[in-house]
Amino acid sequence: MELTILRDIVIIFALSTFVNLIFTRLKVPTVVGYLITGIVAGPHLLALVHEEHNIEILADIGVILLLFTIGLEFSLKHLVRIRRIVFFGGLLQVSLTALVFYALSSLFEIDWKGSLFMGFLIALSSSALVLKLLQERSELTSNYGRTVLGILIFQDLLLVPLLLFTNLLGNPSVDIGNEMILLLVKTFVIIGLVYVGNRWLLPKLLHLIALAKNQELFTMSIFLICFAIALLTFKLGMSLAFGAFLAGLMISESEYSHNAFGNLIPFKDTFASFFFVSIGMLLNLAFVQENILLVAGAVLLVLVIKMLIASATGFVLGHTFRGIVLIGFALSQVGEFSFILAKVGFGYGILSEYNYQLFLAVTVITMAVTPFLMNVSRSVANWILRFNLPGYLVNGLFPLKEVEIPDFKNHLVIIGKDSSALKLSIMAKHYDMKHVSVVFDPTIAREKMNAGDNVVYGDAVNEPILLKAHVDSADVVVVSVGDIIPSMAIVDKVKKISPQAFVIARSPYVENVQQLFEIGADQVFPEKFEIAIDFFNRVLMKRLYPQKKINRMMAQIRSTNLGVFSEKDMVNQPSIIDEMPNVNISAITIETNSFAEGKTLGETDLRKKTGVTLLAVKRGDEMIEHPTLKTRFLAGDIAYVLGDPEQVNLASELFSV
Repeated sequence: MELTILRDIVIIFALSTFVNLIFTRLKVPTVVGYLITGIVAGPHLLALVHEEHNIEILADIGVILLLFTIGLEFSLKHLVRIRRIVFFGGLLQVSLTALVFYALSSLFEIDWKGSLFMGFLIALSSSALVLKLLQERSELTSNYGRTVLGILIFQDLLLVPLLLFTNLLGNPSVDIGNEMILLLVKTFVIIGLVYVGNRWLLPKLLHLIALAKNQELFTMSIFLICFAIALLTFKLGMSLAFGAFLAGLMISESEYSHNAFGNLIPFKDTFASFFFVSIGMLLNLAFVQENILLVAGAVLLVLVIKMLIASATGFVLGHTFRGIVLIGFALSQVGEFSFILAKVGFGYGILSEYNYQLFLAVTVITMAVTPFLMNVSRSVANWILRFNLPGYLVNGLFPLKEVEIPDFKNHLVIIGKDSSALKLSIMAKHYDMKHVSVVFDPTIAREKMNAGDNVVYGDAVNEPILLKAHVDSADVVVVSVGDIIPSMAIVDKVKKISPQAFVIARSPYVENVQQLFEIGADQVFPEKFEIAIDFFNRVLMKRLYPQKKINRMMAQIRSTNLGVFSEKDMVNQPSIIDEMPNVNISAITIETNSFAEGKTLGETDLRKKTGVTLLAVKRGDEMIEHPTLKTRFLAGDIAYVLGDPEQVNLASELFSV
């Protein structure tokens, strides 16, 4: 029995585990580890892997699952919204890149066919690599992430026309007219398939499958849909990966998309590793060693020119300078679909053996450095922004209109563009709570402005942005930013501007709680930790634990995990009221013409008639904290009383009509 493929898989997993363990400790992206695994195990170094074709099949599965999950996460509505980016931005980036590298290739005495072909090869970037990194960084739906995705989608759409173009260069006898008509027919078929599938077919199909309440059946069905649509689009001339992306888009609007996404995550990451390993296997180290200066120069040239052209595209699309830099760094590498074209072109003799090997070396190396480039892109942008750049370059060609923020006092400031911050803003608006949102995403900011919200667009790390939101007079500031470094910088700036403001900060992990408290946060919400606590709290309530015991257990868990910083989280601390589970503090509004209106506390005989204790009275912005028997109730006052539900109901009757 031949088990060569299993042996190869074991070798790849063993090497990947070892390399990734080291790289994780060094905080180097795991993608680089997979590429190095491929280089080591590939035919050009140790030649440990024998069934390269089978590994490529596993790699294809990995790319299919990766693009499928990205389609699930994105949705067809988002795709329609970025159609201008897809077609205009994508066409601009590809055309300029192909033109520049056509001219450069001509200088190296490559014939016009080879030069033009090389231009298009280098114009394509890596969807699998870049989208994986964006997904891991939760930046896929950010302003710059949408632009990167749109351009990558356009590049993927170009694969079929470029294959046709390659056949034309290599075989001039091809009937281009018939091929173009066939291509248009296939395009309309695919568009119709996506529309029908997204609107009617797949949501109903998934609903019927879900009614069976069989998770195994549901997972198998998701795999079937993913691979079937990928195969269908492949038969129509598109790539498998693009077909998988379309399959994800079809399911994205369904209520079952999140369940499908969760089921595929373990498989996606495992199979995607084979893709990056297979890319690493292509690198011929002997060729690189013999032509080290040429390869290094070519890599640097490709990275810099692609970076500048992609950045220019981002500028034309209206991005701020920071977005321009992020887009440039993200699209600076050569992509995996270029391998397909290069292989076909090499077979037709469009590329020589030498140029083919040079292209492979440049592509693998540019992909390997991409994670590092994307990691430093923000720092590079921030460093360049220190210089006196023109306003149109800093703010973009289409800056947002200036919104005059009312001169608020004692208001809420919400900093962040994640779902938590956006939902908090909706809640505050629903209950007419004065608030200002600080959003660093022009698309989201524009939507909120159009909805009539008070929005300041900009990076909250900058003091003028905070002052425009009147942080200096706010009583509560919520900082809901995912990355710990900008969160700390924002909290520090807020506290320097307004020491009296109560700052609530979101922390991704428990490990960051201490840092945020030390920098000045008054309350820290460790997101993942609090979600786990909330789950446990619901389990205890379902099992009918006494509320007093639940509160003590929650406090003990927080104390164990947060240490001394749990003492600062006073909201979550047990109090004397926890010892009296039926007693609560309630707020009751004194209505016009009610029994209590115009009377003093003594005249109402509140305690004797109802049993509640009056704790405080709020009148407008004034809080009467220690009411006496002579304190008079006025219409519109809010009385804070302590008592059980029955006592509070009796008090409500005195305060209402």
